[in-house]
Amino acid sequence: MLKSFAAKATVPPAIAVTGFVVVCCILLYSVIKTDMLNDAIEHETNLAGTIVKSARYAMLKDDRETLRNIIDNIGQQKGVEHTRIFNKKGVIMFSAHTEDVNKLVDKKAAGCIACHTGPVPLTSMGRMEQARRYINEQGHSVIAITVPIYNEPDCFNAACHVHSPNLKLLGTLDIGLSEEPLQKTLGTLRGRMIVFCVMVLILTVGGVSALLLRNVLLPIKELANYVVAIKRGDANRKAPAYRDEIGELARSFEEMATRLTATQNESKQQRSAEGDGADSRS
Repeated sequence: MLKSFAAKATVPPAIAVTGFVVVCCILLYSVIKTDMLNDAIEHETNLAGTIVKSARYAMLKDDRETLRNIIDNIGQQKGVEHTRIFNKKGVIMFSAHTEDVNKLVDKKAAGCIACHTGPVPLTSMGRMEQARRYINEQGHSVIAITVPIYNEPDCFNAACHVHSPNLKLLGTLDIGLSEEPLQKTLGTLRGRMIVFCVMVLILTVGGVSALLLRNVLLPIKELANYVVAIKRGDANRKAPAYRDEIGELARSFEEMATRLTATQNESKQQRSAEGDGADSRS
């Protein structure tokens, strides 16, 4: 339990300020983390769209070698965990990892289950719904984007294609980027926010404590020492000179002490006079 007035005046505000700053920093970090993750997903979605557009001509010409080179070159870029294109049946047709070619994609895997929950697979999803986060077989955190490749007029009207106009989806592009740069940035941000939080706490709690000490605690301590001195009979002790409520309270104690001293002196004189009268009569 807090017994001293100084502890009661400083410890609760310090705890309240600490809790407020910590909660605000946690909320701010959560908001920034969400925004950065959304920005990363947005960037990756745009990248996937660029890849689809870049490979569009090779797809129209059924130039598999050029398309394979595009996928291989993208897969060799730093931070790219995988790049692959699979057809509407889920068979991987092109991949930066040659061992995955002609394999069947697991429809219950992350990124596939969202479209295959019902009896009829979905053919369109929102930008954020196309993203998924998971740990791959190498133990790396990955942000992957699944972008559908639609059957557009240029596709079913091409001479080398036999796609029906009624077929809406031709295949899917799946690209995964490492989360390591994002996690590294978040780690740096987290460390800086901790330092910032500590600095704010030191400055805030220290500043509030210094102001309380100067403007409240020291005047009250002087007033308490003055009252104790008056109680002990030190009538010559001067009251603390302040222009606020503490000063008014000190002057009130001083007036009370003066009146009490005057009353005590009158009582002594009266008793002395009564004693001298009794001696003269005897």
